[in-house]
Amino acid sequence: MSSAVAAWWAHSRLRVLLPLVFLAPVIFFLFCSPSSPPFFTFPPAAREESRVIWAQRRVVEWRPCGWWRTAMPAPSSRNGYIRIDCYGGLNQLRRDLCDGIAVARLLNATMVLPKFEVAAYWNETSGFADVFDVNYFIEQTRVYVEVVKDMPEEIASKEPFKIDCSKRKGHFDYVETVLPALLEHQYISLTPAMSQRRDRNPSYAKASYCQGCYSALRLNKKVEIKAIELLQAIPKPFLSLHLRFEPDMVAYSRCVYTGISSKSLNSIEAARGEDRKALTGDAAYLWRNRGKCPLTPSETAFILKALGIPTDTNIYLAAGDGLMELEGFTSIYKNIYTKSSLLAHEDFERMHGNTKAALDYYVSVNSDAYVATFFGNMDKMVTAMRTMQGLQRTLVLSRRAYANYTAAGLAGEQLAKAMWDAHREEYIMGKGSALPEQCFCEFKFNAKDTGETILDQMSFSNITMSGFSGEKLALIQICIMAWPSASAYCVRTFKSMTSPEKPRRNFP
Repeated sequence: MSSAVAAWWAHSRLRVLLPLVFLAPVIFFLFCSPSSPPFFTFPPAAREESRVIWAQRRVVEWRPCGWWRTAMPAPSSRNGYIRIDCYGGLNQLRRDLCDGIAVARLLNATMVLPKFEVAAYWNETSGFADVFDVNYFIEQTRVYVEVVKDMPEEIASKEPFKIDCSKRKGHFDYVETVLPALLEHQYISLTPAMSQRRDRNPSYAKASYCQGCYSALRLNKKVEIKAIELLQAIPKPFLSLHLRFEPDMVAYSRCVYTGISSKSLNSIEAARGEDRKALTGDAAYLWRNRGKCPLTPSETAFILKALGIPTDTNIYLAAGDGLMELEGFTSIYKNIYTKSSLLAHEDFERMHGNTKAALDYYVSVNSDAYVATFFGNMDKMVTAMRTMQGLQRTLVLSRRAYANYTAAGLAGEQLAKAMWDAHREEYIMGKGSALPEQCFCEFKFNAKDTGETILDQMSFSNITMSGFSGEKLALIQICIMAWPSASAYCVRTFKSMTSPEKPRRNFP
């Protein structure tokens, strides 16, 4: 018997001992005294959630659609020539130009280089070529829309027939509205509508919009060299902050502020004019709670601190002249850099307003992180271009959340916690950038599936998913992947899915 045991032990001892070697640490932790300190501990940062917004893992990262990268060539014959007239600052000009590219393709027109009308905005003159690379623009749009520098003599010798659609409200058909004039006059100038629904355009017009807006507009060599010089002068790493609190911008918002200096109040009143009187009473309360009021510099600093942005962060201030109450920000965040402080005085003074705006745009797109306080034209373009480059540290501060929580009486640590929760949800879900869905419709998941039982937990079992659009199905999948960190977002999303939709008229 003993010889049989000995033989078995000689043959099987490795099978017995090896598992015991690997199980020894587990046995030790199970049976050692609770009062005995473990011989290994995790560092605190690994056990507690980091309270820095950039440390949060984004559940979904949006990407540009692949479909519009494949050109949809226009017919060889053209219906005439069209010039896009753009008004305002650089980013308004760019918005109008992007829409104009889509309209040119929609009308099957040859596009002349756009005209920038900036005199009323900057009190100076500068054109498309003063900022953008003309040859690059023509080359990149070639297979989408034909763009020319020169027209035939018989066309160029006459003024274009002007059509201004900028004040048009709601959806209207450019083919019905503009094409007859193009066919009759053969050369028109067009100011696109500011509120046109781009998502109802046919796919070839959408593709032209996306290509022209996000792949064809590059700074000219002279401006790019100056932008690179500015970028290299900023200490790294750095955050680019687009801070908006100028008198005209605040006056336009029709919001009332307390706790700011009399000098700032006087500047705001001087900019109001007769048609922008401040709202009062319940109207002012509702307006602010809808997130319509710009954040002050001190409010911006409070939110950044709540998001864990260290106060010694290098911050490039992407802003124009006339910022009010800036000391409310610089008293907390002191490492502030601007283009006027980093560039030679002579260079800065000689620059056009559009060139200065282009420098802010370039630095913001290429910054380590970008934060916007008011989601205007520049912010929409910067967030889109950062997404094109796969730069995900981008955030738009929520004016609505700040207004709602302060109206509810939150302050101090309670308000900071509420700001963290609100912005963390926006950040991890890749929201808050309002990317144009016709150009950015693909995404990458960064979270593991937590189980489809979530649908049952959300009382989703009685809903037929077969009729859902691709967008809704994608949102459901995101919520499954992100549960439970995005549970509040999922609840709101699922409720909106169950409510009946209004019928939508198709583009003719």
